[in-house]
Amino acid sequence: MEESRRSFLKKAAIGTAGIALGGSSYGFSAKSYGNIMGANERVRVGVVGFSDRFRSSLLPCFLDHAKTMNFEMVALSDLWNRRRDEGKAFIKEKGGWDVALCRNNEELYERKDIDAVIISTADFQHAMHLVEASNAGKDAYCEKPFAEAMDDANAALDAVKKSGIIVQIGSQRRSAANYHAANDYIKSGKFGNIVMVEMTWNVNQPGRWRRPDLCASIKESDTDWKRYLMNRPFEPWDPRKYLEYRLFWPYSSGIPGQWMCHQIDTVHWFTDLPYPRSVVANGGVYQWQDGRTNADTLTAVFDYGPLNDKSKGFQVVYSSRFSNGAGGTKELYYSNAGMLNLDTNQVTPEGGLREREAAAMNLKANLLEPYELPKVAVDTDANTSGDSQTSAHMKNWMECVRSRKTTNAPVEAGYNHTVACAMANAAYRTGLPVHFDPSVRQIMAGGKVFKY
Repeated sequence: MEESRRSFLKKAAIGTAGIALGGSSYGFSAKSYGNIMGANERVRVGVVGFSDRFRSSLLPCFLDHAKTMNFEMVALSDLWNRRRDEGKAFIKEKGGWDVALCRNNEELYERKDIDAVIISTADFQHAMHLVEASNAGKDAYCEKPFAEAMDDANAALDAVKKSGIIVQIGSQRRSAANYHAANDYIKSGKFGNIVMVEMTWNVNQPGRWRRPDLCASIKESDTDWKRYLMNRPFEPWDPRKYLEYRLFWPYSSGIPGQWMCHQIDTVHWFTDLPYPRSVVANGGVYQWQDGRTNADTLTAVFDYGPLNDKSKGFQVVYSSRFSNGAGGTKELYYSNAGMLNLDTNQVTPEGGLREREAAAMNLKANLLEPYELPKVAVDTDANTSGDSQTSAHMKNWMECVRSRKTTNAPVEAGYNHTVACAMANAAYRTGLPVHFDPSVRQIMAGGKVFKY
């Protein structure tokens, strides 16, 4: 009866979509047509990993739209028994759903009541968990970073393409009104050619990514360490690498995977360049000597531009530190005529070619007209989460699960930010300039493939 109901609703939705598009299937594949859901058909979601990110943002943003979009949560998978119990209680309290608990993803995908999943596990697991979702035919909202290693990124990209599932990578800037306005402005040609981008992400937080109380309380018997490691080299149980994984390579690249992936993604989006031509980087653990293997201070310089024309391009300078918060988070785009500041959402002629300097070379002044990026209110229905970017991003995913249209942050966006971040990580760890070889889909440093 359930399968018959779903079949009928899908056929009805396909017919409606065909009428709305004038008989055209533009934007839909044949496989996607078969997955279109009826407006009254409930979408049942499984949670892969009850993380801090899920607790603080993803669930609240999901709840912003669950009722109007007719979505519900039905199951939760987590390797740690404490997180399973906490997750069940939290979802029941906030959403009213009494979710089933699964000890691992095998148990989750054995269930017959899962249509889609939200993946919010450890950084190095995202891509391989997306492979599992693809193999099970489940649409996925997958937290960033998409991957920390190219083998994982390649496997996930291939799996998603083969399965045809709908994927939203958790790069929520792609659903923010000011970023859409910046993208439109740059692509309109009014800004001129990008000549430089400066990005920072600075904090002064000794406890960032640290979980000392949890590390002291967890036991290996409470979880499944071998399953947690997935395809990483085996090593004995280490609660810090389970709970403070962002401090340790190859479980996380740290700064590139956590912060850089958000900001460098805007470069790819605004320019339609998939990845940098080359990267150099350096840094180290200069402040927090706590056994971590990921840098607490990092600077990377990216060279972007057409691969076949080295005379055209621009630099991106990215810097991040944990030891001093001055400068905060900045994204500054420069042209010869001025600056686009995504912190203030202002376009200004600051730094542009003035009349005096231009006249000396028989040129004309080149100055941008001041412009404010539109601050369009994001429609989030009953938005109570307080995170408008992620709320809009979650809604876009939900809409695309129903329509089978491409999300704001599709799998290619995640793949491309992985290439850039993996290049920065490889450059930092080898001390060599690196580039991406598309023929083998790997990061090359000193003529060798960079591996963990």
